[in-house]
Amino acid sequence: MRAARRTGRGREVFVCALLSVVLVAVFAGTVCFSGRSVAPGEVLEAIGGGGSRATYYLIVELRLPRALTGVLIGLSFGLAGAVFQTLLRNPLASPDVIGISAGASAAAVVASVTLGAGGAAMSLSALGGALLAATLIYLLAWRRGVTGQRLVLIGIGIAAALTSVVSHTMTRSSAVVAQEARVWLTGSLNGRTWEQVGPLLIAVAVLFPLTALAARPLGALQLGDDAASGLGTRVERSRLALIGCAVALTGTATAAAGPVGFVAFVSGPIARQLLGRSTPALVPSALVGAVIVLVADLVAQHGLGPNQFPVGLVTSMIGAPYLLWLLARANRGGRGG
Repeated sequence: MRAARRTGRGREVFVCALLSVVLVAVFAGTVCFSGRSVAPGEVLEAIGGGGSRATYYLIVELRLPRALTGVLIGLSFGLAGAVFQTLLRNPLASPDVIGISAGASAAAVVASVTLGAGGAAMSLSALGGALLAATLIYLLAWRRGVTGQRLVLIGIGIAAALTSVVSHTMTRSSAVVAQEARVWLTGSLNGRTWEQVGPLLIAVAVLFPLTALAARPLGALQLGDDAASGLGTRVERSRLALIGCAVALTGTATAAAGPVGFVAFVSGPIARQLLGRSTPALVPSALVGAVIVLVADLVAQHGLGPNQFPVGLVTSMIGAPYLLWLLARANRGGRGG
Protein backbone atom coordinates (compact mmCIF):
# COMPACT_ATOMS: atom_id res chain seq x y z
CA MET A 1 0.00 0.00 0.00
CA ARG A 2 2.86 2.38 0.76
CA ALA A 3 4.35 1.70 -2.65
CA ALA A 4 0.98 2.32 -4.30
CA ARG A 5 0.59 5.58 -2.41
CA ARG A 6 4.08 6.72 -3.40
CA THR A 7 3.33 5.85 -7.02
CA GLY A 8 0.05 7.75 -6.92
CA ARG A 9 1.65 10.81 -5.33
CA GLY A 10 4.51 10.71 -7.80
CA ARG A 11 2.11 10.62 -10.73
CA GLU A 12 0.09 13.49 -9.26
CA VAL A 13 3.25 15.59 -8.86
CA PHE A 14 4.25 14.77 -12.44
CA VAL A 15 0.79 15.67 -13.81
CA CYS A 16 0.73 18.93 -11.84
CA ALA A 17 4.22 19.83 -13.09
CA LEU A 18 3.24 19.03 -16.68
CA LEU A 19 0.04 21.06 -16.44
CA SER A 20 1.97 23.96 -14.91
CA VAL A 21 4.43 23.94 -17.82
CA VAL A 22 1.54 23.87 -20.32
CA LEU A 23 -0.20 26.70 -18.45
CA VAL A 24 2.93 28.87 -18.45
CA ALA A 25 3.48 28.19 -22.15
CA VAL A 26 -0.12 29.06 -23.08
CA PHE A 27 -0.01 32.16 -20.85
CA ALA A 28 3.21 33.34 -22.52
CA GLY A 29 1.75 32.67 -25.95
CA THR A 30 -1.39 34.61 -25.05
CA VAL A 31 0.61 37.63 -23.92
CA CYS A 32 3.18 37.57 -26.72
CA PHE A 33 1.31 36.37 -29.79
CA SER A 34 -2.36 37.22 -29.29
CA GLY A 35 -2.95 39.39 -32.35
CA ARG A 36 0.10 41.54 -33.10
CA SER A 37 3.21 39.59 -32.11
CA VAL A 38 5.51 41.08 -29.50
CA ALA A 39 8.94 39.60 -28.78
CA PRO A 40 9.38 38.13 -25.28
CA GLY A 41 12.15 40.65 -24.57
CA GLU A 42 9.83 43.54 -25.39
CA VAL A 43 7.15 41.99 -23.16
CA LEU A 44 9.53 41.83 -20.21
CA GLU A 45 10.68 45.37 -20.92
CA ALA A 46 7.08 46.61 -20.99
CA ILE A 47 6.27 44.81 -17.71
CA GLY A 48 9.28 46.54 -16.18
CA GLY A 49 7.93 49.93 -17.28
CA GLY A 50 10.16 50.43 -20.31
CA GLY A 51 9.72 50.20 -24.05
CA SER A 52 7.40 52.20 -26.24
CA ARG A 53 4.14 53.58 -24.93
CA ALA A 54 2.14 51.55 -27.46
CA THR A 55 3.78 48.28 -26.44
CA TYR A 56 3.32 49.08 -22.75
CA TYR A 57 -0.38 49.75 -23.27
CA LEU A 58 -0.85 46.62 -25.36
CA ILE A 59 0.89 44.30 -22.89
CA VAL A 60 0.28 45.80 -19.45
CA GLU A 61 -3.15 47.34 -19.92
CA LEU A 62 -4.76 44.91 -22.36
CA ARG A 63 -3.19 41.46 -22.56
CA LEU A 64 -1.87 40.88 -19.03
CA PRO A 65 -5.15 41.65 -17.20
CA ARG A 66 -7.09 39.50 -19.65
CA ALA A 67 -4.69 36.56 -19.38
CA LEU A 68 -4.44 36.78 -15.57
CA THR A 69 -8.21 36.94 -15.25
CA GLY A 70 -8.46 33.86 -17.44
CA VAL A 71 -5.96 31.96 -15.29
CA LEU A 72 -7.62 32.94 -12.01
CA ILE A 73 -11.18 32.14 -13.07
CA GLY A 74 -10.00 28.87 -14.61
CA LEU A 75 -8.31 27.88 -11.36
CA SER A 76 -11.42 28.84 -9.39
CA PHE A 77 -13.93 27.06 -11.62
CA GLY A 78 -11.75 23.97 -11.91
CA LEU A 79 -11.28 23.65 -8.15
CA ALA A 80 -14.94 24.36 -7.38
CA GLY A 81 -16.13 21.76 -9.87
CA ALA A 82 -13.78 19.11 -8.49
CA VAL A 83 -14.93 19.79 -4.93
CA PHE A 84 -18.62 19.46 -5.81
CA GLN A 85 -18.18 16.34 -7.96
CA THR A 86 -15.97 14.59 -5.41
CA LEU A 87 -17.99 15.58 -2.36
CA LEU A 88 -21.36 14.59 -3.85
CA ARG A 89 -19.96 11.61 -5.81
CA ASN A 90 -21.79 12.67 -8.94
CA PRO A 91 -20.20 13.83 -12.23
CA LEU A 92 -23.18 16.16 -12.81
CA ALA A 93 -22.60 17.98 -9.52
CA SER A 94 -20.93 21.00 -11.07
CA PRO A 95 -21.77 24.59 -10.06
CA ASP A 96 -22.83 25.50 -13.60
CA VAL A 97 -25.23 22.53 -13.70
CA ILE A 98 -26.76 22.61 -10.22
CA GLY A 99 -27.65 26.29 -10.14
CA ILE A 100 -24.79 28.03 -8.33
CA SER A 101 -23.64 29.91 -11.42
CA ALA A 102 -27.28 30.60 -12.29
CA GLY A 103 -27.75 32.25 -8.89
CA ALA A 104 -24.75 34.48 -9.45
CA SER A 105 -25.95 35.35 -12.95
CA ALA A 106 -29.50 36.15 -11.86
CA ALA A 107 -28.37 38.42 -9.02
CA ALA A 108 -25.85 40.22 -11.22
CA VAL A 109 -28.30 40.78 -14.08
CA VAL A 110 -31.07 41.99 -11.77
CA ALA A 111 -28.67 44.37 -10.02
CA SER A 112 -27.30 45.66 -13.32
CA VAL A 113 -30.58 46.05 -15.22
CA THR A 114 -32.91 47.07 -12.39
CA LEU A 115 -30.59 49.01 -10.09
CA GLY A 116 -27.96 50.14 -12.58
CA ALA A 117 -25.19 48.46 -10.58
CA GLY A 118 -21.78 48.00 -12.10
CA GLY A 119 -18.21 47.25 -11.14
CA ALA A 120 -17.79 46.20 -7.51
CA ALA A 121 -21.54 46.37 -6.78
CA MET A 122 -22.29 43.95 -9.61
CA SER A 123 -19.52 41.63 -8.45
CA LEU A 124 -20.85 41.61 -4.89
CA SER A 125 -24.33 40.93 -6.25
CA ALA A 126 -23.05 37.91 -8.16
CA LEU A 127 -21.29 36.54 -5.08
CA GLY A 128 -24.38 37.09 -2.94
CA GLY A 129 -26.58 35.41 -5.56
CA ALA A 130 -24.33 32.34 -5.61
CA LEU A 131 -24.44 32.07 -1.82
CA LEU A 132 -28.23 32.48 -1.70
CA ALA A 133 -28.78 29.90 -4.45
CA ALA A 134 -26.48 27.42 -2.71
CA THR A 135 -28.27 27.93 0.61
CA LEU A 136 -31.68 27.39 -0.98
CA ILE A 137 -30.55 24.26 -2.83
CA TYR A 138 -28.95 22.80 0.30
CA LEU A 139 -32.03 23.43 2.44
CA LEU A 140 -34.38 21.91 -0.13
CA ALA A 141 -32.11 18.89 -0.56
CA TRP A 142 -31.80 18.25 3.17
CA ARG A 143 -33.50 15.05 4.35
CA ARG A 144 -31.54 13.96 7.42
CA GLY A 145 -28.51 14.52 5.27
CA VAL A 146 -27.78 15.40 1.65
CA THR A 147 -27.33 12.95 -1.20
CA GLY A 148 -25.68 13.86 -4.47
CA GLN A 149 -28.55 12.78 -6.73
CA ARG A 150 -31.20 14.73 -4.80
CA LEU A 151 -29.06 17.87 -4.64
CA VAL A 152 -28.32 17.70 -8.37
CA LEU A 153 -31.99 17.33 -9.30
CA ILE A 154 -33.06 20.18 -7.04
CA GLY A 155 -30.18 22.30 -8.30
CA ILE A 156 -31.21 21.75 -11.92
CA GLY A 157 -34.74 22.87 -11.03
CA ILE A 158 -33.48 25.98 -9.24
CA ALA A 159 -31.20 26.77 -12.19
CA ALA A 160 -34.18 26.61 -14.56
CA ALA A 161 -36.17 28.97 -12.35
CA LEU A 162 -33.29 31.43 -12.08
CA THR A 163 -32.75 31.32 -15.83
CA SER A 164 -36.38 32.38 -16.29
CA VAL A 165 -35.75 35.29 -13.92
CA VAL A 166 -32.81 36.39 -16.08
CA SER A 167 -34.87 36.10 -19.27
CA HIS A 168 -37.76 38.08 -17.79
CA THR A 169 -35.41 40.82 -16.54
CA MET A 170 -33.69 41.15 -19.90
CA THR A 171 -36.96 41.36 -21.85
CA ARG A 172 -37.95 44.36 -19.73
CA SER A 173 -34.66 46.20 -20.30
CA SER A 174 -33.47 48.34 -23.18
CA ALA A 175 -31.80 46.74 -26.18
CA VAL A 176 -28.37 48.15 -25.28
CA VAL A 177 -28.50 46.93 -21.67
CA ALA A 178 -29.84 43.54 -22.74
CA GLN A 179 -27.02 43.10 -25.24
CA GLU A 180 -24.39 43.92 -22.62
CA ALA A 181 -25.99 41.49 -20.20
CA ARG A 182 -26.15 38.79 -22.89
CA VAL A 183 -22.40 39.05 -23.54
CA TRP A 184 -21.66 38.87 -19.82
CA LEU A 185 -23.98 35.86 -19.41
CA THR A 186 -22.04 33.99 -22.09
CA GLY A 187 -18.83 34.46 -20.12
CA SER A 188 -16.32 36.87 -21.59
CA LEU A 189 -12.78 38.07 -20.96
CA ASN A 190 -13.16 41.02 -23.31
CA GLY A 191 -12.23 44.30 -21.68
CA ARG A 192 -10.94 42.75 -18.45
CA THR A 193 -8.78 45.23 -16.51
CA TRP A 194 -6.72 45.31 -13.33
CA GLU A 195 -9.94 46.32 -11.57
CA GLN A 196 -11.15 42.72 -11.97
CA VAL A 197 -7.75 41.11 -11.40
CA GLY A 198 -7.13 42.63 -7.94
CA PRO A 199 -10.23 41.37 -6.08
CA LEU A 200 -10.07 38.02 -7.88
CA LEU A 201 -6.42 37.54 -6.92
CA ILE A 202 -7.20 38.31 -3.28
CA ALA A 203 -10.15 35.89 -3.32
CA VAL A 204 -8.03 33.09 -4.81
CA ALA A 205 -5.21 33.74 -2.31
CA VAL A 206 -7.69 33.39 0.56
CA LEU A 207 -10.01 30.67 -0.72
CA PHE A 208 -7.44 28.20 -2.05
CA PRO A 209 -5.75 27.63 1.35
CA LEU A 210 -9.17 27.49 3.03
CA THR A 211 -10.33 24.89 0.50
CA ALA A 212 -7.17 22.85 1.03
CA LEU A 213 -7.79 22.92 4.78
CA ALA A 214 -11.47 22.03 4.41
CA ALA A 215 -10.61 19.19 1.98
CA ARG A 216 -8.61 17.20 4.52
CA PRO A 217 -11.60 14.95 5.39
CA LEU A 218 -12.71 14.68 1.76
CA GLY A 219 -11.36 11.14 1.40
CA ALA A 220 -13.47 9.99 4.33
CA LEU A 221 -16.56 11.79 3.05
CA GLN A 222 -16.27 9.89 -0.24
CA LEU A 223 -16.97 6.68 1.70
CA GLY A 224 -20.44 7.88 2.72
CA ASP A 225 -21.84 9.66 5.74
CA ASP A 226 -21.98 6.61 8.02
CA ALA A 227 -18.44 5.48 7.26
CA ALA A 228 -17.08 9.01 7.56
CA SER A 229 -18.84 9.51 10.88
CA GLY A 230 -17.46 6.19 12.11
CA LEU A 231 -13.96 7.41 11.26
CA GLY A 232 -14.47 10.47 13.45
CA THR A 233 -15.30 13.00 10.73
CA ARG A 234 -17.81 15.72 11.55
CA VAL A 235 -19.80 15.12 8.40
CA GLU A 236 -22.11 18.13 8.21
CA ARG A 237 -19.49 20.63 9.34
CA SER A 238 -16.98 19.29 6.82
CA ARG A 239 -19.54 19.19 4.01
CA LEU A 240 -20.73 22.74 4.68
CA ALA A 241 -17.16 24.04 4.82
CA LEU A 242 -16.31 22.48 1.46
CA ILE A 243 -19.54 23.64 -0.19
CA GLY A 244 -19.00 27.14 1.20
CA CYS A 245 -15.50 27.34 -0.27
CA ALA A 246 -16.65 25.98 -3.64
CA VAL A 247 -19.59 28.40 -3.78
CA ALA A 248 -17.34 31.35 -2.92
CA LEU A 249 -14.89 30.33 -5.66
CA THR A 250 -17.72 30.06 -8.16
CA GLY A 251 -19.24 33.38 -7.13
CA THR A 252 -15.99 35.34 -7.35
CA ALA A 253 -15.05 33.82 -10.71
CA THR A 254 -18.52 34.49 -12.11
CA ALA A 255 -18.40 38.05 -10.82
CA ALA A 256 -15.12 38.66 -12.66
CA ALA A 257 -15.97 37.26 -16.10
CA GLY A 258 -19.52 35.95 -16.09
CA PRO A 259 -20.62 32.32 -15.96
CA VAL A 260 -18.02 30.71 -18.23
CA GLY A 261 -19.87 27.51 -18.95
CA PHE A 262 -18.68 23.93 -18.46
CA VAL A 263 -15.15 24.73 -17.21
CA ALA A 264 -16.02 23.45 -13.74
CA PHE A 265 -17.90 20.55 -15.32
CA VAL A 266 -15.08 19.07 -17.42
CA SER A 267 -11.94 19.98 -15.44
CA GLY A 268 -12.35 17.30 -12.78
CA PRO A 269 -12.96 14.38 -15.15
CA ILE A 270 -10.02 15.41 -17.34
CA ALA A 271 -7.73 15.65 -14.31
CA ARG A 272 -8.82 12.25 -13.02
CA GLN A 273 -8.18 10.71 -16.45
CA LEU A 274 -4.67 12.17 -16.41
CA LEU A 275 -4.09 10.71 -12.95
CA GLY A 276 -5.59 7.35 -13.90
CA ARG A 277 -7.61 7.09 -10.68
CA SER A 278 -10.81 8.42 -9.15
CA THR A 279 -9.34 9.97 -6.01
CA PRO A 280 -9.79 13.73 -5.32
CA ALA A 281 -7.77 15.64 -7.91
CA LEU A 282 -8.22 19.16 -6.66
CA VAL A 283 -4.94 20.79 -7.71
CA PRO A 284 -4.80 19.07 -11.14
CA SER A 285 -8.45 20.06 -11.72
CA ALA A 286 -7.67 23.70 -10.96
CA LEU A 287 -4.73 23.65 -13.38
CA VAL A 288 -6.81 21.96 -16.07
CA GLY A 289 -9.46 24.65 -15.64
CA ALA A 290 -6.90 27.42 -16.12
CA VAL A 291 -5.49 25.77 -19.27
CA ILE A 292 -8.99 25.28 -20.71
CA VAL A 293 -9.94 28.93 -20.20
CA LEU A 294 -6.73 30.30 -21.74
CA VAL A 295 -6.84 27.96 -24.74
CA ALA A 296 -10.56 28.64 -25.24
CA ASP A 297 -9.91 32.38 -25.11
CA LEU A 298 -7.22 32.08 -27.78
CA VAL A 299 -9.61 30.14 -29.98
CA ALA A 300 -12.38 32.66 -29.33
CA GLN A 301 -10.10 35.52 -30.36
CA HIS A 302 -8.38 34.05 -33.41
CA GLY A 303 -9.81 30.64 -34.30
CA LEU A 304 -13.38 31.39 -35.33
CA GLY A 305 -12.94 33.91 -38.11
CA PRO A 306 -12.24 37.65 -38.13
CA ASN A 307 -14.59 38.42 -35.21
CA GLN A 308 -13.82 37.85 -31.54
CA PHE A 309 -16.27 35.76 -29.53
CA PRO A 310 -16.83 35.33 -25.78
CA VAL A 311 -14.72 32.61 -24.22
CA GLY A 312 -17.86 30.96 -22.83
CA LEU A 313 -18.97 30.15 -26.37
CA VAL A 314 -15.90 27.98 -26.93
CA THR A 315 -16.06 26.26 -23.53
CA SER A 316 -19.73 25.45 -24.17
CA MET A 317 -18.76 23.87 -27.49
CA ILE A 318 -16.47 21.58 -25.48
CA GLY A 319 -18.72 20.93 -22.50
CA ALA A 320 -22.13 20.43 -24.11
CA PRO A 321 -21.13 17.31 -26.12
CA TYR A 322 -19.47 15.88 -23.01
CA LEU A 323 -22.69 16.40 -21.03
CA LEU A 324 -24.72 14.63 -23.70
CA TRP A 325 -22.22 11.77 -23.79
CA LEU A 326 -22.33 11.47 -20.00
CA LEU A 327 -26.13 11.33 -19.97
CA ALA A 328 -26.16 8.79 -22.80
CA ARG A 329 -23.67 6.59 -20.97
CA ALA A 330 -25.74 6.81 -17.77
CA ASN A 331 -28.86 5.71 -19.68
CA ARG A 332 -27.02 2.77 -21.24
CA GLY A 333 -25.94 1.76 -17.77
CA GLY A 334 -29.49 1.94 -16.43
CA ARG A 335 -28.83 5.00 -14.25
CA GLY A 336 -30.42 7.68 -16.37
CA GLY A 337 -34.07 7.31 -15.37
